[in-house]
Amino acid sequence: MSPKWGSTALWRNSGRLFRKGRSWLLRPKTLYMATHNAGKLREFEQLLKPLPLDLKPYAANAEIVEETGTTYAENAALKARAVALKWGVYALGDDSGVEVDALNGEPGLRSARFVSDEPWANSREILLRLMAVPYPQRTARMRAVLCLANPRGEVKFFEGVVEGFILGWPRGTQGFGVDPIFSLDGVTSLAEMSGEEKNRISHRAKAAIGLMTYWKSRDSDALFSI
Repeated sequence: MSPKWGSTALWRNSGRLFRKGRSWLLRPKTLYMATHNAGKLREFEQLLKPLPLDLKPYAANAEIVEETGTTYAENAALKARAVALKWGVYALGDDSGVEVDALNGEPGLRSARFVSDEPWANSREILLRLMAVPYPQRTARMRAVLCLANPRGEVKFFEGVVEGFILGWPRGTQGFGVDPIFSLDGVTSLAEMSGEEKNRISHRAKAAIGLMTYWKSRDSDALFSI
């Protein structure tokens, strides 16, 4: 069942009331993640563990809005605001991708749907297009943008970027997406790292650190005040 603003269960789990202008908002104890990607949800549960809140999926059977934005931030905001405004909750949306220099920054925004909805097919396509590209020129970066939206649809953005290389073949079985072919040092792929190791250095980790730093720096009654 999707969360409903004003319901007894949500009210008990929402935290402190605070006022901005004439509107009353709640300091959240629950944050809803606008994703159907179980791997991504598990990763963010670990990344945001230091915060005093529960991260929950937004209604597993609910439809997530189509990513029609022209930037990572636009796509992240589309998802976060759709959930926040529809259900009157705090929501977290994200978008991420791998940008390969030898492919003029592709697949970028299209990373999850480069040639297919299947991650292995997209990784294979990247490797095929780089077959003739020597190692020093296989530079790439992973970029992630998080969007935190409040019940009124106001948003804050947090970005994380890591530089690295595309390997010559997939390595490792951990992670998801292009993790098996992306390496920070040109040797070890993200998919060969433990979750704990990856969560210290990944692009999503850096974006999450930005979110947590912001969250902890705000007065408890001024999460979204200017």
